[in-house]
Order: sequence, then C-alpha cells, then structure tokens
Amino acid sequence: MAEVRPFTALRYDTAVAGPLEELVAPPYDVITKDDRADYLGRSPYNVVHLTLPDSEEQAARDLAYWRDSGVLTTNERSVWALSQQYVGPDGVERTRNGLVVSLRLESYDTRAVLPHERTHAGPKEGRLRLLRATRTQLEPIFLLHDGPRTEVPDRAPDLETGGDRLWRVDTAPDVSDLQLLIADGHHRYETALTFHDEDGTEASAWLMVVLVSTREQGLTIFPTHRVVQHVNGVVGTPIEPPGDDLPGLVLYRDGEYLLVEGNGALDVDRVDALQPQGVTYTPHARDAVAAVDRGDAAAAFLLRPPQIEDVFAVARRGDVMPQKSTYFFPKLTSGLLFHPLD
Repeated sequence: MAEVRPFTALRYDTAVAGPLEELVAPPYDVITKDDRADYLGRSPYNVVHLTLPDSEEQAARDLAYWRDSGVLTTNERSVWALSQQYVGPDGVERTRNGLVVSLRLESYDTRAVLPHERTHAGPKEGRLRLLRATRTQLEPIFLLHDGPRTEVPDRAPDLETGGDRLWRVDTAPDVSDLQLLIADGHHRYETALTFHDEDGTEASAWLMVVLVSTREQGLTIFPTHRVVQHVNGVVGTPIEPPGDDLPGLVLYRDGEYLLVEGNGALDVDRVDALQPQGVTYTPHARDAVAAVDRGDAAAAFLLRPPQIEDVFAVARRGDVMPQKSTYFFPKLTSGLLFHPLD
C-alpha cells in the first residue's frame, strides 16, 4: 500500500539567488563533463553544485550556507501540481502533468512500488554518500500509476521556468490502491532505501516523487539506441534506410541497415540476449548512425520503444528490463524543489 503526503519544500528565493532558469538543470545522470562546467558557471547557486559537487562535504556546506543566507526558502507543507510543456525527439509538442508529493519508502517486496530496470552498484554508492552528507532529497523520482490524470489549477503558477510550471495545491491523492512504477530514478530510490535502513529515522522514510498517470496524453517513451564496439556475430536482412517507425530491431553497420529477425520479445531484451560488447547509449537514431559512420563504433542497434503497458507488465511479473530500456521524455528538472529530511 503506497502512502503519500504533502511536504515542506525548500526552494530558491529568486530575489536572492537570481533567475530560476540560471539555477535549474537536468538530473545528474544525463549531465556530461562539459555540461557540468556550463551549469556550474551559470550561477554559484546552480543545483549542479549540489547534485554533482566537487565532494559530498562541499555539497553539504553549500546547502547549509544557502539555507542560512536565504538563497533557499521554505513553504508550508504542500503538494505541488507540475506541468511540463516540451518538444520530444520526434519534434512533436506535448504537455505532461503530475503531482509532486512525499512518498513513504516501501521495499520492493511489498509490491507497492515496482522497479522495471536493473541497477548498478557504482551510481548508488555515490548517491548514498551525497544523501548522508546533505540529508536532503535533491532530485525527484518519477513514478507512474494507473489512476486519474492530474488537472492543474486555472491560475498563474507559483513557479515557472522554461517549460516547467508549478502550483501549490492543498491535498495529496489517495494512491493506497495503486501500484507505482518507477519510470526514472531506480538508483536514487534504492539509495533512499539503503539510507533509511542505516539512519532509522521517520524523516528518512520519505522521499520526493512526481506521480504521473498513465492516462496522460503527454506521457511518452522514446527508445534508447545501442552503439556498440562489437556485434558478437549478429546478422540480418538488408533493408532500405528506415524512417522514424522502424520495422523491427535494426542493425546499422558499414553503411547498411539490417533487419534482425526476432521471436517477438521486446527489442531491448533481444539486444541484451545478443550480448554486444562495448555498449553506449543515445536517444537519437541519427547520433547512433553518425557514431558508426565516423568510425567511433562498429555498429548501432536501432530500437523501437516499449509500450507503457509492456513496461508495467514486466514489473508486475517481478521481472526487470536491461539498463537504459526506457527513455521517458522529458527528464524531470532538478532544482525546482528540494525535500529536506530534517
């Protein structure tokens, strides 16, 4: 049984910190080295100083200073309605709505919160050190449910930057009869579980999440293509260059597109079973093809996105998909709200 509630959010006071667009950033795990340098240079208060700090201790010092100096301020306990207007990799403009709430942590064994992707130890170790140092949930986790979609208020937003708009609302939804699927944030969710196990306080039993209904018209999954250094003997049937709607799992190498025969499994599972070597990832098919044409990789697997119902079905069976199986676009913006644990 999932439990959510309003929470007392930390947020930027733009009168002190400066324009919000100079303070926010994408999540830590999609920021490159060059991106990090750019965000750090935008403002001494940019969220990347916390999410990708020089050290966890420095992040804790910065956060404490920002709170003491008024860079960050607090509101009364609230739920926040979030609306994200965006243009996807396919060039289509959409809007995705959700609610920002505090969620009580649940072990996967309870089946209240379901994972769908495998995680790796390295990212969790770094996030755990950061959570220990700051005692603050710095970035929200993205969860899906099959309940009603979110209606946003018909008034000016309380916070706005880029395509993101936020409104304070009074009540948290009842999700007690719903299963929640982690769309993005598996490593951070599991980090929060580990931290709560060692911390043992009631405060550490909660984390900041964004709840989005599967009924949202603006909810989209895009594929994450695989760029590989060795295809492990994979063959296929030559086809004409495909458009955006792929006819199946496609292998690109030596300037040729090949349709890889399959057994009806999801494309991500088929590629995983083929065991290619030296895999990197990109959401853009043109970037995957360009990497091969430049000689940076031997080949690229171009994948079709899984359907939301397929992802939920995998999770409800208790199974998990390979890493980078889903790309729920857009990522949630970091720096709009923070969730302190003290």
